[in-house]
Amino acid sequence: MNTIAVIGGGPAGMMAAYAAAMGGAQVTLFEKNEKLGKKLFLTGKGRCNITNARPQEEFFSNIPGNAKFLYSAFGALNNAELLDLLARYGLQTKVERGGRVFPVSDKSSDVIRTLERMLRDAGVEVRLHADVERLLISDGRAAGIVQGGRRMPFDAVILACGGLSYPSTGSTGEGYTLAKAAGHTVQPLHPSLIPLVAKYPERCRAMMGLTLKNVRASLWEGGKCRFTEVGELLFTHFGLSGPLILSASAHIADYTFQDTCIRIDLKPGLDEAKLDMRILRDFQESPNLQLKNAMARLLPRGIVEEVLDAAKLNGQKAVNAVTREERRRLVQQMKDFQVPIAGTRGIEEAIITRGGVSLREVNASKMQSKHCSGLYFAGEMLDVDAYTGGYNLQIAFSTGYLAGKSAAENVN
Repeated sequence: MNTIAVIGGGPAGMMAAYAAAMGGAQVTLFEKNEKLGKKLFLTGKGRCNITNARPQEEFFSNIPGNAKFLYSAFGALNNAELLDLLARYGLQTKVERGGRVFPVSDKSSDVIRTLERMLRDAGVEVRLHADVERLLISDGRAAGIVQGGRRMPFDAVILACGGLSYPSTGSTGEGYTLAKAAGHTVQPLHPSLIPLVAKYPERCRAMMGLTLKNVRASLWEGGKCRFTEVGELLFTHFGLSGPLILSASAHIADYTFQDTCIRIDLKPGLDEAKLDMRILRDFQESPNLQLKNAMARLLPRGIVEEVLDAAKLNGQKAVNAVTREERRRLVQQMKDFQVPIAGTRGIEEAIITRGGVSLREVNASKMQSKHCSGLYFAGEMLDVDAYTGGYNLQIAFSTGYLAGKSAAENVN
């Protein structure tokens, strides 16, 4: 029987080990932590957003980073097939807002226990507290690993070590070091799906805790719009967070942040002309009302003063004294409230890592290295990333499944 080593006990590694063992290989899973799925335990705020139930076309539209690379992996194990597989091992799931899929129990531990049952059923040997030091490469082929100072031969090796996010769970980037040693290029690593730090945080601090719903947020860099979407965002003591901002962070191109800005349309359902008419009507209904109080009818109170300040307007002024030019500036700020960005929060706050093993060097139909035969990749190590909503976990499960299946087939 041929032997396969899987390095990493997260969702990608566990699924790779299962698929390889079910394909007839003798599989050993190496995890440096004291238990499997340590990072998985934290996902979805402890509830584990397993995948997303959206159909394939919509699913891939939520993967801004190299989605085409995943067609074969999704073909090997799509979201419906993943849920069927987990159900066969006893996990009941439910679909919530936006297609997000969670265990019925709302406990990520139940997902981990299900994956552990799968590994036991497939006959996978699991070794915990097992930190792999390096790969054994012989004549351009992955021939095994060195673990605990011991050389251990294997017919194939699957790297599923995770990225750099959540370093407290063991994701410290050693997988990238192993990949580089095998001749692979690692694309620059950055935190993604992460809050953004404002260039002038005191402005955001004045609005700390304020959530804006149904607004349009756009990410601009060097005069170019990189991302725009309607949804929800949150002001914090350092800058911006919330679903819109996390998604926007996946589109950052210039990590020097020389000219980066989040531009917020507070009334995306109205163009400037209609918004001006709405404001004028409100002013005419209460002509003696102070401007700041009149604006509280249109905007959350927490942002009124900041909008008026940006428009250089006195909130104490009666609305019947507001000029057409002042109203124009007010409309402009409501349609384009700008928050210059200085950077992101630290990698320890990122949901995922952007960048990773170059996809040009990986066979997408097998998840196999083009540089080193017998070496496979899965999960966050690859230069693929998606939005929140279960997409990244599905990527881990799908690439893991294809890597394990391919490794078993290639060594049999």
